[in-house]
Amino acid sequence: MLAATLIAPASALADGDPASDVLASQTLFEPADGGFSQAQASQLRRLLASAEGAGVPVRVALIATQADLGSVTELWRQPQNYASFLGQELAQVYRGAIVVVMPNGTGVYHAPAGRPGSPARAIGVRPQAAEITTAIATVAAIASNAGHRLTLPRAVAAPGSSSALGSVDLGSWLALGVGLALVIVAWTASLRARGPGPRPPRLRRAR
Repeated sequence: MLAATLIAPASALADGDPASDVLASQTLFEPADGGFSQAQASQLRRLLASAEGAGVPVRVALIATQADLGSVTELWRQPQNYASFLGQELAQVYRGAIVVVMPNGTGVYHAPAGRPGSPARAIGVRPQAAEITTAIATVAAIASNAGHRLTLPRAVAAPGSSSALGSVDLGSWLALGVGLALVIVAWTASLRARGPGPRPPRLRRAR
């Protein structure tokens, strides 16, 4: 009986809707083929972690194409309706704000500053071109309306970029330098501990 109870919520979520499956345990749904900046995605994840730490849980679904909706493609270009749909799908495992960002707009469900299903404009979010930028602004606005001013984390370059490689190289050189310095210090200390060794014999000059 207990096993059936545990399986029921999982099966309810596995209905062909990728975002609800991911958001059941994670804060961000980001389709792999969405072409989003990984530096900005990392920035958004850290902002979501800060919001949750402040007692304002928010989960975000970035929807780039109709295919990202799985079996509910009829909700394409309906961010508010899809946000409400996700709110109902996740009700068994999550209670908090849900933000949906599509190319044509933003939807917010269960915003702390208003009733469930409050539209994004009710919390002062202006439409923006970049979906992740819009999501960041929406999360910050939700937290602000709940009385928490979040500090936007600094964007970190994605692995493989020139700045990331430069930082890795610099760190490697620093680590190598420190290692060599420690070896030299240890070697010097061992020589002092042993004291002066026996002097080499003097060579006699040939007459």
